[in-house]
Amino acid sequence: MKLVFAGTPAFARVALERLVAAGFEVPLVLTQPDRPAGRGMKLQASPVKQFALEQGMAVAQPRSLRLDGKYPEDAAAARAAIDAAGAEAMVVAAYGLILPQWALDAPPRGCLNIHASLLPRWRGAAPIHRAIEAGDAETGVTIMQMDAGLDTGDMLLMERLPIAATDTTARLHDRLADLGGRLIVEALELAACGGLRAVPQPAEGVTYAHKIEKAEAALDWALPAAVLARRVRAFDPFPGGATALAGEPVKVWAAHAESAGTGAGQLGQVLAADAQGVRVQTGDGVLVLTALQRAGGKRLGAADFLRGFALAPGQVLDAAPAGAA
Repeated sequence: MKLVFAGTPAFARVALERLVAAGFEVPLVLTQPDRPAGRGMKLQASPVKQFALEQGMAVAQPRSLRLDGKYPEDAAAARAAIDAAGAEAMVVAAYGLILPQWALDAPPRGCLNIHASLLPRWRGAAPIHRAIEAGDAETGVTIMQMDAGLDTGDMLLMERLPIAATDTTARLHDRLADLGGRLIVEALELAACGGLRAVPQPAEGVTYAHKIEKAEAALDWALPAAVLARRVRAFDPFPGGATALAGEPVKVWAAHAESAGTGAGQLGQVLAADAQGVRVQTGDGVLVLTALQRAGGKRLGAADFLRGFALAPGQVLDAAPAGAA
């Protein structure tokens, strides 16, 4: 089966690698334009583009697919490229652009999306982060027939995956990317022999995974320790947890809730600081910070961090602007 592939980050690259390994022909890859990144802010190709070029695939990087939008010339060129590819289906994974109706209708078999949640829960941009933040016991991947709505199309395949108590977004992302790559191959193989059945999404249980904003990193010590611990895991690798001591920003990369109950300290007060972690009073229970980073520094375990950053019982941590460290 001949495919057009549309995707941008590492999650999508895994799927493209699996499709190529399974023998699918991919004459055209759509991905986001190169973006500045790194310390030098040099333009960098997306993970999907890097792999596509290694494989000798044609790559298109339209700024928009809307023929009536800001970049109609980009959309027209992309449409011509898709038509010329002659693909039976388009596979979409974390592409980053909205597909207008002409794109959805272009391939005979339509567009199949790899979505990292158990739809209709966590439709939207950040399903992995929001599942961890909410304390979900499981997540998974849904292969969906795309329509004009936001992740509202019929479900074609779904597989569940447990969320471990220690999972960060980075760790869960990698497992879901592997699962997504396997499921899209299965879905296309079933489609080729007429064995794929579309099921409408349930009307109940719909939630939206809104995009992660930097401002969410600030740790609100009035919240329960369990909630803060989930947020720290959900916001690794971006944007991390953020706090400050006397105006100096500190990032928190790993933490766990030690106990419930109001405790004796004031909100944000350091109760103890040693090699086992920095114990901080929250609105309900104690949060133990075990991996931290000061501005301009590296992520360190509590013991190493405390050697270069004085934290003592009685000091009070404040919220800090996200991205300060």
